[in-house]
Amino acid sequence: MSLTIFLIIIVGAIIAVFITFLVKAVLAPKKLTSLDNMLKQGKYPQVSRLAKQMIAKDDRNVELHYILALSYIAQNKSEVALMELKKINNLGTFGGLCTETNFRKTIAELFDKFGNSEEALTEYLLLTKLEPYESDYFFKAGYHFELRNKGGQAHKFYMKAIELNPHDSNAHFRLGYILYRSKRYNDAKLELELSIKYDSSNYQSSYYLGKIYQEMKDFQGALKAFERAQKDPEFRIKSIVSSGHCYLAMKNYDQAASEFERAINMNKEEETQEILYARYFLSLCYEKKRDVDGAIEQWEKIYKTKPDFKDVAEKLTQYQDLRTDDYLKDFLTASSNEFQEICLAVAKVMSLSVQDVSKINGGLKMIAVEQVKKQDWRNLKKMPQLVYFSRIPENIDVEKIRIFHEDMKQLGITRGRYVSSSSFSRTSLEFAESRPIILVTKEMLQKSLKLAMKTS
Repeated sequence: MSLTIFLIIIVGAIIAVFITFLVKAVLAPKKLTSLDNMLKQGKYPQVSRLAKQMIAKDDRNVELHYILALSYIAQNKSEVALMELKKINNLGTFGGLCTETNFRKTIAELFDKFGNSEEALTEYLLLTKLEPYESDYFFKAGYHFELRNKGGQAHKFYMKAIELNPHDSNAHFRLGYILYRSKRYNDAKLELELSIKYDSSNYQSSYYLGKIYQEMKDFQGALKAFERAQKDPEFRIKSIVSSGHCYLAMKNYDQAASEFERAINMNKEEETQEILYARYFLSLCYEKKRDVDGAIEQWEKIYKTKPDFKDVAEKLTQYQDLRTDDYLKDFLTASSNEFQEICLAVAKVMSLSVQDVSKINGGLKMIAVEQVKKQDWRNLKKMPQLVYFSRIPENIDVEKIRIFHEDMKQLGITRGRYVSSSSFSRTSLEFAESRPIILVTKEMLQKSLKLAMKTS
């Protein structure tokens, strides 16, 4: 082969390579533009098919992988879309249709969707560097710090988001929520109020604002906030139960019971944690209203779902005698006048002559003297006694016995008798042992009730 022919072949090959490169350089962008236009037109299956064909010939083209990922996202194929985006991340290059900002926004949203908080946080932190003027990246970074229980970092990023966009209702809410959990109620209240100001439909802010008012004992303010919060389906039952708590604290037991019943009726099929609490607090309302049967019904329903819920098992044990003991049931459920008559009958059985009767919280207070038998009248002096009849459902702790003892001292009475339908704590029993106080237990009361009712 002559030198001339060899040179012609070499030059021809170079020209062919150049032409091929030139054609690719000219046609490739046109094909990408065409795919992008098809994507915008909603031709997602066609885009996926063509992009895969082109990737088979050019696997390192990040724009093709990005377009394919976008077409998958549009077709609700998020898992395979994430796989394509991870390939781009491994290639580590960006350009054209696949800018680094667009790529990181897209992959962060998918990490969010699949609950990959750590990976999403990494992307949002990178985005805050790429576009430090975008408040949403700081908000989302703050949210993922919050999910990882890093409240201090979350607080910092929410503050930055608010600095960039003072009207961001969600950023004010998340910051207010963090402050609420830290018990910084005044600061939290300010942020939650700003959240509502910039978006009146941010009902979750209303819920936590209500909780703050509740902590501050501003029950009217709390009720108004909970009423607004009920417009959010996620917070509806919580808000109704919290309203019931407010009425319970205000001793409006009828309205409190109405709220708890409403919450229960809204979710009849499932005994969620909120419903268990609604039933429990409804039972407290029934106790206060002397509707023991209603209270027991609620405890039994709670026990069936969660036997170890609060003190439900103890409550059922405490009230189990009511099923077989009508006298004790009458003692607990009687009206004020009827209750006084029952206590007077029990006092008579205890050989006490009642001199004075007055009401106390959850019962009656009597001043009485022991009835002296005829044969002993010359040897015995009538000594006054202070007698408490209590039908409160809680165990009688030592503090209540201390108050009783102080009452004895103020009245100048040296002997006392504390009658209770519930139990006495160990410390209250120990306190009474060394003092002239008789503690009449539920079992002793039951015997006196039976005798009193039979002789009445």
